Amino acid sequence: MTHPLTIHGDEPLGGPARQPLLYNLVYCSRAAAGVGEADVYAILHTARRWNPEHGITGLLVFGGGIFFQWLEGPRDNLLRLLAALRTDARHHDIVLLTETEEPRERLFPDWAMERVAAEDVRDVLQDAHDTARDPANARALADMLAQLDGGALGGAAHAAG
Repeated sequence: MTHPLTIHGDEPLGGPARQPLLYNLVYCSRAAAGVGEADVYAILHTARRWNPEHGITGLLVFGGGIFFQWLEGPRDNLLRLLAALRTDARHHDIVLLTETEEPRERLFPDWAMERVAAEDVRDVLQDAHDTARDPANARALADMLAQLDGGALGGAAHAAG
C-alpha cells in the first residue's frame, strides 16, 4: 500500500506506510444431516467466485461432521457473509471462536478459499505460525493452535490431533 504523499520516493510523510485494517473471524459449526463431499465442493466453488470480488480470503476445514472456517477481509463484507452463513441449511450450531479487527497482513493472501483436510489443519496453522512476520498474526495463530490442541474445535481437533 502506498501513501499518496511521498517525497522523492522516500517514506510517506508521517513515517512508514501502515498495514491496512483487516477484519477476521473464525467459526466452527456442525454439518446438517446428509451434508457430504459434494456439498463441500459446492461451497468451495461459490466461495472461489464470490470471495475475490469482496476482498475475502480464508480456509475451510471439513471433517467429522464439523466445519471450521477462517475468514479475513473487509469488515462489512465479512459480516454480510456471516449473516448469510447463519441462514445456510447445510450447517447449524455456528460458534464464533474469534473475531478481531487490526492492522496486519493477511494470513492467507493467495487463498480465495482453500479446503484443508481436518487431519492437516494443525500442520497448516503451525506452518503459518512458524513463517508469520507480523506479531499480530503470530499471536492469532498461536491462539488457534491452542484452541485446536485443547479440543475447542470438536471433531476437527480430534481429526487433526
